[in-house]
Amino acid sequence: MRVLLPLLMLGSVAHALYFFLDGTQPKCFFEELPKDTLVVGHYTAEEWDDNVQSWQKHDGISIYISVEEVFDNDHRVVSQRGSSSGRFTFTSAEAGEHKICFTPSSSSGRPGWLSVLQPNGGIKLTLDLAIGSSEIHSTDKTKLIDISQRVRDLNARLLDIRREQIFQREREAEFRDQSESTNSRVVRWMFIQIVVLGITCAWQLSHLRSFFIKQKLT
Repeated sequence: MRVLLPLLMLGSVAHALYFFLDGTQPKCFFEELPKDTLVVGHYTAEEWDDNVQSWQKHDGISIYISVEEVFDNDHRVVSQRGSSSGRFTFTSAEAGEHKICFTPSSSSGRPGWLSVLQPNGGIKLTLDLAIGSSEIHSTDKTKLIDISQRVRDLNARLLDIRREQIFQREREAEFRDQSESTNSRVVRWMFIQIVVLGITCAWQLSHLRSFFIKQKLT
């Protein structure tokens, strides 16, 4: 069966509906999507329970979901099997018609076909389809919070490393200044020693000259 879900606007569009799936026959929806459009779908599959006289979820229900790009020779972009309730997402790579299909299966043993004798046969699927959605699932929010916390921790570590580098550079500059000051003092002291030695040598030479002159006179 071909079912169309027309776009109401280019912004965020939500389609909430339910329908019945017969046996294991897929039911498909065709959606015209602009390029780079996020689609988020939430679904719930239920089967009639005679004991409580209502539609109920159970672990024996599974739903196979596929999304194909009709304009690109039915290139499949989503292929996943979920439980009785779940979520699927995809982003349109190019503008064009997309086919979204749901195929049920159940291990309950109930008749899988709707008929006059079995008005509650088959699977009731409730679908909430958000197109161009900015919605973020709670699990995604948790992941984003964890990522944000990790980024903050990394930023804090980078700041610590930066402060340590600045401290090391300051220590190196201080050590360099002390080394230069010590070297300058050593050079000055060596210069003073050379001057003192020069003066001492000059005095000694003068003294020896006077001594030799006196020796000659005597």
